[in-house]
Amino acid sequence: MSHLKIGFVGVGAMGQCAHLRNYAMLGEECEVAALAELRPELGRRVAARYGVPKVYADAGTMLAAERLDALVASQPFTRHGVLLPELAASGLPIFIEKPLASSVGVARSILSVLAASGSRVMVGYHKRSDPATEWLKAELDRLRATGDWGRLTYVRITMPAGDWIAGGFGDLIRTDDPAPALPGDPPDPDLTPDQFRAYIAFVNYYIHQVNLLRFLLGEDYSMTYAEPSGVLLAARSVSGVPAVIEMSPYTTKQGWQESALVTFEKGWLRLDLPAPLVRNLAGTVTAFDARDGLTRSPQMPPEHAMLRQARNFLRFVRGESAPCEAAEALRDLELARDYLRLR
Repeated sequence: MSHLKIGFVGVGAMGQCAHLRNYAMLGEECEVAALAELRPELGRRVAARYGVPKVYADAGTMLAAERLDALVASQPFTRHGVLLPELAASGLPIFIEKPLASSVGVARSILSVLAASGSRVMVGYHKRSDPATEWLKAELDRLRATGDWGRLTYVRITMPAGDWIAGGFGDLIRTDDPAPALPGDPPDPDLTPDQFRAYIAFVNYYIHQVNLLRFLLGEDYSMTYAEPSGVLLAARSVSGVPAVIEMSPYTTKQGWQESALVTFEKGWLRLDLPAPLVRNLAGTVTAFDARDGLTRSPQMPPEHAMLRQARNFLRFVRGESAPCEAAEALRDLELARDYLRLR
């Protein structure tokens, strides 16, 4: 397991620029041994760019021919229920993009498949892998354990719409291969078509924040209020800590302005995250100690979250825990349903 052989299932925009590029940079730890891509010209050109020796027309053919240690499957979450049973039959560890599925029902069926196959899935909530998030979480847990700043009082996450790509698709390989029509997953039967579209829209854009809130709180929470306009949701953790997620209270064309504020009785921690596809840039952290009025901002290494996420997946393949595994990711979809009911 010292040098892992990774197979890629799909190399579209996110497959290339959010994932394959990063694994290609980790040559001392792994090699991308093969890729499966339904668009033949795209598969050939991407393999040539990144030095991938084998290209297959589909995942089943690749799995039958190759001895791999893990799979990276950057696919639309609306077809995870179709794709993951085939991949899980290999028994290999799998990385997928967020969220686990497009519905609670499909997510539960995926968990049953994983339990039967022995395969494990890491879900791509890359914000947990940002160096600044990791630092803030460790400091937050230390402060809660020591009580130096008193009790945790409040968490607020804000994510206005902005330029999330930040030039990250600048070297994307595009071809004229037609995109094949692929089957998707069914909606939960109790949702109308309009409700399902609203659910997919919320999950696609804000499920990262739903997940990050639980990570920062360090415990589960429940939805308590949903503002009808869709700008705000409120929550309360199991120990009684109030929290809010502000969803695009404004928009910006100038960069990316996502932040999280964690407050204690005697101070606060603030996390500012870069655009998801920006390269070589971590988030920043600001810590304010109200006891002496001093503010500090520790320096983060110049490693972006997607690269750190790839490192975390390799650790997961070797047997360590992942920032977020499939069983936990189900809870995000349940909370999203609760939000839609409240709204």
